[in-house]
Amino acid sequence: MNNQSRNTLLFSLLSLTMLLTLLLNISMGQVAIPMKEVFKSLLGSQAEKETWEYIIMNFRLPKAIAAILVGMGLSVSGLLMQTFFRNPMAGPYVLGLSSGSSLGVAFVLLGAGFLPSFFSEFLLSSYGIILASCLGSLFVLLMILVVSQRLRDTMSILIVGLMFSSFTGAIVSVFSYFSSAEQLQKYTFWSMGSIGNLSWESIMILSVSVAFGLLLSLLTLKPLDALLLGENYAKSMGLNIKKARLLLILATSILAGSITAFAGPIAFVGLAVPHLSKLIFQTSSHRILFTGTLLIGAIIMLVCDTVSQMPGFEFTLPINAITSIIGAPVVVWLIVSKKSMS
Repeated sequence: MNNQSRNTLLFSLLSLTMLLTLLLNISMGQVAIPMKEVFKSLLGSQAEKETWEYIIMNFRLPKAIAAILVGMGLSVSGLLMQTFFRNPMAGPYVLGLSSGSSLGVAFVLLGAGFLPSFFSEFLLSSYGIILASCLGSLFVLLMILVVSQRLRDTMSILIVGLMFSSFTGAIVSVFSYFSSAEQLQKYTFWSMGSIGNLSWESIMILSVSVAFGLLLSLLTLKPLDALLLGENYAKSMGLNIKKARLLLILATSILAGSITAFAGPIAFVGLAVPHLSKLIFQTSSHRILFTGTLLIGAIIMLVCDTVSQMPGFEFTLPINAITSIIGAPVVVWLIVSKKSMS
């Protein structure tokens, strides 16, 4: 079997697996719904029970779509950053975007008490928190873009991103010190991540943002292949490094920033999935890795969300805890296996 046939087979298997995990995700939960009824509902037919139809269309389907968008967006942005920095441990939040979002949300949840009541009421609403997260992420993005125009070395940009993370983390710590237990609890819940409270309107906005970020990512695939052999080689091939760097930072920022705004900081998905994609497809071609990463990221997030629902139980575990429990051992295993092979 040649490489093209093998890749086609793998893409087909991953697509089928994603469809099955989607159906499983929607059917499982506190109320078990037969998969046949889920399939009927998704095809436009009425489910056997009205309550099943209501649960599917208003709760589980939006959550499943959110899981797919989050998995795809974070995984692709992780792939971009790992190649851009030539660092296998780089992830979608390496530029400090998550820290910027956390700062915006911390300002709202921990500092809204210092603002007039009509301001604090809006800011403490779901859209107020999303707006604060977007503004925080945008602030860090603008700082990174300004710095990236002055720096030639990509590792310097990585260090600047880490410094922004430390700086914003310090400000959040100051806010936390002066906050009440109730405010700290709200912020902690946000930091655990959630994809289950998004309305169809929020799903639409997130879909547009992720789609735009993925389109920008497609424009970076050829530059990424050239960057695999270093910036000097890429320049010799006629690549405009500044333009490629700007596209990569913008694509990652849109993906990671919008997902963090709507779902909170989701750990390990963007770090682990690109490695799994490389392991499965055994190629360095970003055209193939891009599609593989999309599918694997969606599958991983659907599986994590299914586990977090704890079928048969009345509680739902934080999605961030599940992604970390699954993702951390995967990353450790990848590091150990690579070391033992070298």
